[in-house]
Amino acid sequence: MRPRWGRAVLAFILFSGAARGLLAASPAVSGPPPGIVITASPDPQKIFVGSPTIAILPDGTYVVAHDYGGPGAGARKGNTLVLVSRDRGATWRQLAELTDQKWSTLFVHRGALYLIGTTAKVGHMIVRRSRDGGKTWTNPSDGKNGLLAEGKFHCGPTPVVVHGGRVWRAFEEFSPSAPTRAFRAFVMSAAEDADLLDAASWRRTNQVAFDKTWLATRNAEWLEGNVVVAPDGGVVDILRVESHQAPGTVFDLPGAAAGIPRFEVAAMMAISADGSTARFDPARGFIHFIGSESKFTIRYDSESKRYWSVGNKITQPRSGDDWTHSPHHQRNVIALTSSSDLREWQEHYRLLRYAEGSVVVKEGSRVGFQYLDWQFDGDDLIAVCRMAWNGLNYHDANVITFHRVRNFRSLKLSDSPPSLVQ
Repeated sequence: MRPRWGRAVLAFILFSGAARGLLAASPAVSGPPPGIVITASPDPQKIFVGSPTIAILPDGTYVVAHDYGGPGAGARKGNTLVLVSRDRGATWRQLAELTDQKWSTLFVHRGALYLIGTTAKVGHMIVRRSRDGGKTWTNPSDGKNGLLAEGKFHCGPTPVVVHGGRVWRAFEEFSPSAPTRAFRAFVMSAAEDADLLDAASWRRTNQVAFDKTWLATRNAEWLEGNVVVAPDGGVVDILRVESHQAPGTVFDLPGAAAGIPRFEVAAMMAISADGSTARFDPARGFIHFIGSESKFTIRYDSESKRYWSVGNKITQPRSGDDWTHSPHHQRNVIALTSSSDLREWQEHYRLLRYAEGSVVVKEGSRVGFQYLDWQFDGDDLIAVCRMAWNGLNYHDANVITFHRVRNFRSLKLSDSPPSLVQ
C-alpha cells in the first residue's frame, strides 16, 4: 500500500559553522503525516509519544500500546495508553491508560494479552496481564503480581519469543558507575507454562557490558536487544549499537568488524539454552545489520524462511567527530530488510522516506520515523511508528501512526514510494 504522504514544503533551514561550512537540516513539512494517526500529542512542543508496540489477538483484533513523556506530560508522564482496532487499523479507540509503564512490548501467550517493560525510563522490570483483550490489567504491586525486579532497568518494545519451552525477552540494566549512559545487557526467560506474573518464574542471565574499544566508538552503548532464534536453534540477543566514532579515531571499523559499514553494525550475543548464561565474543559477535543505529524489531517468517526487520537506514554515512551532525541521528528513512542467516541483511523496500539526501542535525530536523514495531498479517506487514511530524525535533515524536505494507515478501526497492522531499 502506498500511504497518503501529505504535501511537503521545500523550505530548507540552514545551519552555519565556521569550521564546517553550511549544513542543511531537514525541510519543514505541511499537511497530515503519512499513515493513519492513532494518537496525536495535544502539545507537540512539550508532550511526546513513544514506544509503540502492536499485537494481533486470536480473533484478529489489533492492539497497540505507547507511552507518554516530555516536560508537559505532567501526571501522565510515563503512562502507557492501550488502543484497539477492529477494522484492520482503519480506526482506533482507547481501552486503557496504565500508570508507571514504559518501554513496553505487547504479546499474546496462551490466550492472554501481556505487556512487559519497566516502570520508568530507567525503572523496575514489570509485566501485566489482561484477560479481556486489553480493557483491564493486573497491577504489578509485588513479586507475585508482576513486579519482576526492582532496580534501574531499561528496554524497548522488542520481541517476546517462545522457544524451547521458555518465554524470552531482552533487557538492559543501567550502569551507575559509568561516566556516560551505559547499559549491561541480559535476557530474562521463564518456562512457557509458568505464571508469568510471578517473579520467581523468571531466570536472568549474567549481564554483559559493551567495551567501546571494540569499535572505537564515542560511547560504550548497546541497548534494546532483540531475542531471536538463530538458524541453528540457539537463542541470541541482537543489540542496537551506537557506532559514532571516537575523537581521533579512523572512520573504518577496526578489528573483527573491519569491512562492515560503521553505521550498519549490530552485536549478536549468545544465550544458553537454559537461560542462565549470556556470552559475547567480540571476534565473532559483530554483524552487518541495516538499521543498527536505532531501535529495530526482528521477526522470523516461516513461509519465506527468512528473518525480517524494519528499521532506520543511514543514507548519509560520513566521518568526523561532530556529534551534532552525526549520521547516528538520521531517522528519516525506514527500510524493510531480510536475512537468511542473521549475519548479512538485504534491503528490499523503503516504507517511509523523507529528505533522505539532506544532512540530519540533532536539533534542527523536525521530522523523524523511528522505533517501529510490527507483525506479520498474512501476506501483509502491519507496523506502528513513533513519528515526529513538525515536532520539536526529529527525536521527540508527536504522533503514533499505523502502516500496512501489502505483499511484503515480493517487494523490491523500485516499488518504494517516492521520497516526501528529495
